[in-house]
Amino acid sequence: MNCWEILGIEPTRDRAVIDAAYERQEKFASDEELERLRQAYREATGAESNAPPAEPEARREQSPAQPEQAEAAELDASEQQVVREVIIQISALLNDSRRSSDPQIWKAILGEPPADQPRLRREIGHALEQQVRPMAENGSFPAPVVQFLAGWFDWYSLRDAPEVQAEDETFSDNAGSDQEAGEELPPQMVNFWPAVIGWIVGLAILATLFSGMGGGG
Repeated sequence: MNCWEILGIEPTRDRAVIDAAYERQEKFASDEELERLRQAYREATGAESNAPPAEPEARREQSPAQPEQAEAAELDASEQQVVREVIIQISALLNDSRRSSDPQIWKAILGEPPADQPRLRREIGHALEQQVRPMAENGSFPAPVVQFLAGWFDWYSLRDAPEVQAEDETFSDNAGSDQEAGEELPPQMVNFWPAVIGWIVGLAILATLFSGMGGGG
Protein backbone atom coordinates (compact mmCIF):
# COMPACT_ATOMS: atom_id res chain seq x y z
CA MET A 1 0.00 0.00 0.00
CA ASN A 2 1.25 3.48 -0.81
CA CYS A 3 1.00 6.44 1.54
CA TRP A 4 -2.26 7.66 0.03
CA GLU A 5 -3.99 4.33 0.49
CA ILE A 6 -2.85 4.21 4.12
CA LEU A 7 -4.16 7.72 4.71
CA GLY A 8 -7.36 6.87 2.84
CA ILE A 9 -7.29 9.87 0.48
CA GLU A 10 -6.49 10.66 -3.13
CA PRO A 11 -3.03 12.06 -3.90
CA THR A 12 -2.96 15.75 -3.08
CA ARG A 13 -0.65 18.63 -2.21
CA ASP A 14 -3.22 20.15 0.12
CA ARG A 15 -1.59 19.97 3.57
CA ALA A 16 -4.90 20.54 5.36
CA VAL A 17 -6.43 17.48 3.65
CA ILE A 18 -3.41 15.36 4.57
CA ASP A 19 -3.48 16.60 8.17
CA ALA A 20 -7.18 15.82 8.51
CA ALA A 21 -6.71 12.33 7.08
CA TYR A 22 -3.79 11.62 9.41
CA GLU A 23 -5.72 12.78 12.47
CA ARG A 24 -8.78 10.74 11.49
CA GLN A 25 -6.75 7.55 11.05
CA GLU A 26 -4.64 8.15 14.15
CA LYS A 27 -7.66 7.97 16.47
CA PHE A 28 -8.24 4.28 15.65
CA ALA A 29 -4.71 3.10 14.85
CA SER A 30 -2.94 0.47 16.92
CA ASP A 31 0.74 0.88 17.80
CA GLU A 32 1.85 -1.04 14.72
CA GLU A 33 -0.58 0.79 12.45
CA LEU A 34 0.45 4.11 13.94
CA GLU A 35 4.04 3.70 12.78
CA ARG A 36 2.88 2.93 9.23
CA LEU A 37 0.52 5.91 9.39
CA ARG A 38 3.33 8.25 10.47
CA GLN A 39 5.52 7.04 7.64
CA ALA A 40 2.70 7.56 5.18
CA TYR A 41 2.17 11.05 6.54
CA ARG A 42 5.88 11.87 6.07
CA GLU A 43 5.80 10.60 2.49
CA ALA A 44 2.61 12.49 1.67
CA THR A 45 3.93 15.77 3.06
CA GLY A 46 7.47 15.32 1.74
CA ALA A 47 8.95 15.42 5.24
CA GLU A 48 12.25 13.71 6.06
CA SER A 49 11.75 10.02 6.80
CA ASN A 50 13.43 10.29 10.19
CA ALA A 51 11.48 13.35 11.28
CA PRO A 52 8.25 13.05 13.31
CA PRO A 53 5.05 14.09 11.54
CA ALA A 54 4.10 17.69 11.98
CA GLU A 55 1.21 18.31 14.32
CA PRO A 56 -1.98 18.42 12.20
CA GLU A 57 -3.53 21.84 11.67
CA ALA A 58 -6.82 20.77 13.20
CA ARG A 59 -5.05 19.70 16.38
CA ARG A 60 -2.98 22.92 16.57
CA GLU A 61 -6.20 24.93 16.45
CA GLN A 62 -7.54 23.01 19.44
CA SER A 63 -4.49 23.72 21.65
CA PRO A 64 -4.42 24.75 24.37
CA ALA A 65 -7.55 22.87 25.44
CA GLN A 66 -10.48 25.04 26.38
CA PRO A 67 -12.91 24.28 29.25
CA GLU A 68 -15.62 23.44 26.71
CA GLN A 69 -13.33 20.84 25.11
CA ALA A 70 -12.53 19.33 28.50
CA GLU A 71 -16.25 18.94 29.18
CA ALA A 72 -16.68 17.33 25.78
CA ALA A 73 -14.19 14.57 26.68
CA GLU A 74 -15.45 11.03 26.40
CA LEU A 75 -17.59 9.94 29.33
CA ASP A 76 -16.30 7.28 31.67
CA ALA A 77 -18.09 3.97 32.18
CA SER A 78 -20.23 5.12 35.12
CA GLU A 79 -21.31 8.27 33.29
CA GLN A 80 -22.21 6.28 30.19
CA GLN A 81 -24.32 4.00 32.38
CA VAL A 82 -26.17 7.01 33.79
CA VAL A 83 -26.89 8.25 30.28
CA ARG A 84 -28.19 4.83 29.21
CA GLU A 85 -30.47 4.60 32.24
CA VAL A 86 -31.94 8.03 31.57
CA ILE A 87 -32.54 7.17 27.90
CA ILE A 88 -34.34 3.99 28.95
CA GLN A 89 -36.56 5.95 31.36
CA ILE A 90 -37.39 8.54 28.72
CA SER A 91 -38.20 5.80 26.17
CA ALA A 92 -40.63 4.28 28.64
CA LEU A 93 -42.10 7.72 29.36
CA LEU A 94 -42.78 8.32 25.67
CA ASN A 95 -44.95 5.20 25.61
CA ASP A 96 -47.29 6.74 28.20
CA SER A 97 -49.02 9.80 26.75
CA ARG A 98 -50.50 10.79 30.10
CA ARG A 99 -47.21 10.74 32.02
CA SER A 100 -45.27 12.31 29.15
CA SER A 101 -47.63 15.30 29.31
CA ASP A 102 -46.52 16.06 32.87
CA PRO A 103 -43.48 18.39 32.99
CA GLN A 104 -42.79 17.38 36.61
CA ILE A 105 -42.06 13.81 35.52
CA TRP A 106 -39.61 15.05 32.89
CA LYS A 107 -37.91 17.19 35.54
CA ALA A 108 -37.74 14.27 37.96
CA ILE A 109 -36.04 12.01 35.40
CA LEU A 110 -33.69 14.50 33.74
CA GLY A 111 -32.89 16.44 36.89
CA GLU A 112 -31.93 13.45 39.01
CA PRO A 113 -28.21 13.74 39.99
CA PRO A 114 -25.81 13.08 38.44
CA ALA A 115 -27.78 13.28 35.18
CA ASP A 116 -28.20 17.02 35.75
CA GLN A 117 -24.47 17.68 35.38
CA PRO A 118 -23.69 19.80 32.27
CA ARG A 119 -21.61 17.17 30.44
CA LEU A 120 -24.16 14.43 31.10
CA ARG A 121 -27.07 16.72 30.28
CA ARG A 122 -25.41 17.58 26.97
CA GLU A 123 -24.84 13.92 26.13
CA ILE A 124 -28.43 13.01 27.03
CA GLY A 125 -29.68 15.90 24.92
CA HIS A 126 -27.69 14.66 21.92
CA ALA A 127 -29.06 11.15 22.40
CA LEU A 128 -32.68 12.33 22.64
CA GLU A 129 -32.58 15.06 20.03
CA GLN A 130 -33.49 12.99 16.97
CA GLN A 131 -36.54 11.44 18.65
CA VAL A 132 -37.79 13.89 21.27
CA ARG A 133 -37.14 17.22 19.60
CA PRO A 134 -39.31 16.53 16.51
CA MET A 135 -42.12 15.40 18.82
CA ALA A 136 -41.86 18.65 20.76
CA GLU A 137 -41.84 20.67 17.54
CA ASN A 138 -44.94 19.03 16.05
CA GLY A 139 -47.10 19.48 19.16
CA SER A 140 -46.92 15.97 20.66
CA PHE A 141 -46.27 17.49 24.10
CA PRO A 142 -48.13 20.24 25.94
CA ALA A 143 -46.52 23.67 26.15
CA PRO A 144 -45.11 23.29 29.71
CA VAL A 145 -43.16 20.18 28.65
CA VAL A 146 -41.88 21.88 25.50
CA GLN A 147 -40.79 24.92 27.48
CA PHE A 148 -38.93 22.74 29.97
CA LEU A 149 -37.12 20.81 27.23
CA ALA A 150 -36.19 24.04 25.44
CA GLY A 151 -34.50 25.40 28.54
CA TRP A 152 -33.01 22.14 29.83
CA PHE A 153 -31.31 21.13 26.58
CA ASP A 154 -30.85 24.63 25.09
CA TRP A 155 -33.29 23.74 22.30
CA TYR A 156 -34.41 27.33 22.06
CA SER A 157 -35.97 26.87 18.64
CA LEU A 158 -38.73 24.95 20.45
CA ARG A 159 -40.09 28.29 21.67
CA ASP A 160 -41.54 28.60 18.16
CA ALA A 161 -43.35 25.26 18.49
CA PRO A 162 -47.15 25.37 17.84
CA GLU A 163 -48.09 24.37 21.39
CA VAL A 164 -45.97 27.10 22.97
CA GLN A 165 -47.25 29.75 20.59
CA ALA A 166 -50.83 28.63 21.19
CA GLU A 167 -50.40 28.92 24.94
CA ASP A 168 -48.89 32.38 24.58
CA GLU A 169 -51.79 33.49 22.38
CA THR A 170 -54.31 32.02 24.82
CA PHE A 171 -52.67 33.85 27.69
CA SER A 172 -52.78 37.10 25.72
CA ASP A 173 -56.43 36.60 24.80
CA ASN A 174 -57.38 35.83 28.38
CA ALA A 175 -55.55 38.87 29.63
CA GLY A 176 -57.37 41.03 27.08
CA SER A 177 -60.72 39.54 28.00
CA ASP A 178 -60.11 40.17 31.68
CA GLN A 179 -59.21 43.74 30.97
CA GLU A 180 -62.30 44.29 28.84
CA ALA A 181 -64.47 42.68 31.49
CA GLY A 182 -62.95 45.02 34.04
CA GLU A 183 -63.73 48.02 31.88
CA GLU A 184 -67.35 46.94 31.44
CA LEU A 185 -68.00 46.48 35.13
CA PRO A 186 -70.38 49.18 36.42
CA PRO A 187 -68.85 51.72 38.79
CA GLN A 188 -69.45 51.41 42.50
CA MET A 189 -71.88 54.33 42.29
CA VAL A 190 -74.41 52.02 40.69
CA ASN A 191 -75.24 50.72 44.19
CA PHE A 192 -76.16 54.26 45.25
CA TRP A 193 -79.36 54.52 43.20
CA PRO A 194 -81.53 51.95 45.05
CA ALA A 195 -80.79 53.78 48.28
CA VAL A 196 -81.81 57.12 46.75
CA ILE A 197 -85.05 55.68 45.42
CA GLY A 198 -85.79 54.18 48.84
CA TRP A 199 -85.28 57.55 50.54
CA ILE A 200 -87.59 59.26 48.03
CA VAL A 201 -90.34 56.70 48.56
CA GLY A 202 -89.93 57.01 52.32
CA LEU A 203 -90.16 60.79 52.23
CA ALA A 204 -93.27 60.60 50.04
CA ILE A 205 -94.98 58.30 52.54
CA LEU A 206 -94.07 60.56 55.44
CA ALA A 207 -95.34 63.61 53.57
CA THR A 208 -98.64 61.88 52.92
CA LEU A 209 -99.02 60.93 56.57
CA PHE A 210 -98.29 64.45 57.80
CA SER A 211 -100.64 66.03 55.30
CA GLY A 212 -103.41 63.65 56.41
CA MET A 213 -102.85 64.53 60.05
CA GLY A 214 -102.95 68.23 59.29
CA GLY A 215 -106.18 67.97 57.34
CA GLY A 216 -107.84 65.98 60.13
CA GLY A 217 -106.96 68.69 62.70
